[in-house]
Parts: sequence; C-alpha cells; structure tokens
Amino acid sequence: MPVPASERHRVLIIGGGTAGLTVAARLKRRGVHDVALIEPSAHHYYQPLWTLVGGGAADIASTVRPEADYIPKGTRWIQDRAEEVDPVRQEVRTRGGLCLSYDFLVLAPGIQLDWDKVRGLREALETPWVSSNYDFRLAPKTWEMVRAFKGGTALFTHPATPVKCAGAPQKIMYLVADHLRRTGLAERSRVVFGSAGKAIFGVKPFADVLEGVVKRYGIETNFGHNLVEVRPGQREAVFAVMREGREERVTLGYDLLHVTPPQSAPDFIKASPLAHKEGPNAGWIKADKHTLQHPDHPNVFALGDASDLPTSRTGAAIRAEAPVLVENLLAVMAGKPPTARYNGYASCPLVTGYGKMLLAEFDYDGKPAPSIPLIDTFVERRDMWLLKKYGLPRLYWDFMLRGRA
Repeated sequence: MPVPASERHRVLIIGGGTAGLTVAARLKRRGVHDVALIEPSAHHYYQPLWTLVGGGAADIASTVRPEADYIPKGTRWIQDRAEEVDPVRQEVRTRGGLCLSYDFLVLAPGIQLDWDKVRGLREALETPWVSSNYDFRLAPKTWEMVRAFKGGTALFTHPATPVKCAGAPQKIMYLVADHLRRTGLAERSRVVFGSAGKAIFGVKPFADVLEGVVKRYGIETNFGHNLVEVRPGQREAVFAVMREGREERVTLGYDLLHVTPPQSAPDFIKASPLAHKEGPNAGWIKADKHTLQHPDHPNVFALGDASDLPTSRTGAAIRAEAPVLVENLLAVMAGKPPTARYNGYASCPLVTGYGKMLLAEFDYDGKPAPSIPLIDTFVERRDMWLLKKYGLPRLYWDFMLRGRA
C-alpha cells in the first residue's frame, strides 16, 4: 500500500461552504498565515435563493459562482474530500490520499442530504410531480412543476431530522399557495403540510404570525407526520405517525409533492471521535455552545450545520458564529483561554408570499433578537422581501465571504 502524501499546516479548515470560507477570510484579515482549506467542489452556492428559484422569482444561475473566487489569497485550497479525522495524531486523511497534519482544526463540513432514508424518493424525483428546493438541479424543476399544476393536492414535507434552514420547507409552500390564489386555482386545490415537527415554528411570537399565514391560505397542517416512503406509481406519500405510543402509517395522495429530505452530519464526521456517539446529538460535532471549542480537544473548533450547537442551521447563525470562533481560535493559538461568546443568534427569513417576508430572529433562549432598528420585524413586510431577494445575496457574496460582515 502506498504511503499517503503528507503536509502540515498551522490551521486546517474542513469545508469550503459558508462557514469555512467566512472563517478563512477572517483569519486572513487577522494576519494568520499557513491556513489550508479542504473543499472538493469547484462551485459555491448561495442556497437561500433556491426557495425563490422554486417559486419562479429568481434565476438559478445567480446562485452559483466559482469556489476559487472566494478562497482568500494565500490560503492553500486542497480540492479534495476529507474522509478521516484523528484528533489525537492531529491528522486528516483525504479521499485523494493526502495525510494532512495540523496545529489547529476548524470543522465546517456542512450537512448531508439523506435522500435514501425515504424509500422510493429517488425514483419519485425522476417523475414530473415531485421535486425539492434542497438541490441545485431540482429547484428550477419545482417552478416547472408549479406552473404545470392545474389543481389537486399540493403536499409539502418536513422531516424528523434537523435540516439546514428549517423554514425552507414551508417557504415554498406559502409561495405555491399564493401562486394558486393569484392564478385562480386555489378553489380546486388542497395545500397540505406533512411535518414531523410539533408546531409551525419554535419561537412563539413568529409562530403566531405563521399560524395566521396558514389560516389565510387554508393550508392543512399535519404535525407529527414523518415522511418514510414515496410511491411514485400511485402518487402517494407514506408518513410514520405516533398514536397512543404506537407507530402507524398514514398515506396521502398528491398531485404535486415538494420533499425536504432527512439530513445529517457527513458520514466521516459521524465515525470520528469528535462527534457524539449516543443521545439526541449522536453524529453531530461536539462544540461548546458559547465558545465553539471542542470539549475534548482544545485545538479543535466547530461551527455551522454539522455542529451540535442548539440553534438553527442558517447562514445568519454562521455569520454570528464565525467572529466568535476566530476570536477564540486566536486566543488559544496565543496560549490564552477563549473568552468570546456566541449567544445562539440565528435568523430565518420566512417568505410568506410574493412580495412578503417575515424576518424571524432569535437566540438560544428562544427569545426574539431583532437586529434592524426602527423596523417591526414581527409582521410580514415587503421591504424584508426585497432584503431577501437583493440585499442578503449582496451581503453574502461581497461582505460575509470576504470576512467583512
């Protein structure tokens, strides 16, 4: 067996998505040298706009740019896939055969989509009636599907696992419901939300607004419904439902189905000593929820979707996490204790119709944490829609990924 090629770096970052690039850019701005970043993809995606793509309100081409354009100058880009992490030896092995040693490790590998956890889903996605905005290739199909819909049952799902942007499964539902109303199809249509969750949203002031949105569109909500199978030949979705301590199967027919797939940490993370092995956080990376430092390996930090941080998995959360992580990483590199603290801030821009958005901002305690002064963000607003469509993408590409916001 050939000996893997090896190299060593002061800081090694796994993942070149939102979290990894933001941390790399901030480290560059703070004068940190010898930083390497492992990321296999040649493209970088602004995924929050895929909801609008699926609703016919944005172009998919505007959501993708070359990864190389956002790798900070002087940062070594290792275009490979991490496959094994050994925090004791301080080594990361890649699919391409590299053995990378590090002094400090930042874990930002993102989340994986577990399409195969739903029986029949891959086959169903090949039909004209099933799509998902969680895939770059499928988001445009969602809009084609919506335009071809002439009435019947439009079904939207939310799985039992954590997902990136927990509001996305319902955002497209509101856009479709609004589209049906605008095109005169609402009276001959039924919009159904099959969600494994217990409520429409976890923070009550925003849940109250969204319950009004659901009522306005006449949406049927089925909570505690976890999608386990799709039967494309019969156009049926099968849900697991707990009733009186027993699991039952409930089958719903569909004429249009938007699926949010189950999601989890990447497999190499689950297998690593850095992840929880049991309990509700099994598979997710351990990280102190305030300092983002690993509790067992002080030279390891984590942020973003694969961490166990008890907050929403959104770009806004990463924007608040990254400065804290960098500050604490620099402290530890200098032999000092980490003192910067992350309070759990996250936001979810909830599109509730064409030209309408509710900006839900909250912290670890589930308390609203509005960041825009003099604006009431507890109501649906047109200016928030414009922020989502134009302002946030500009903030993302030109400021956040450059380490300036």
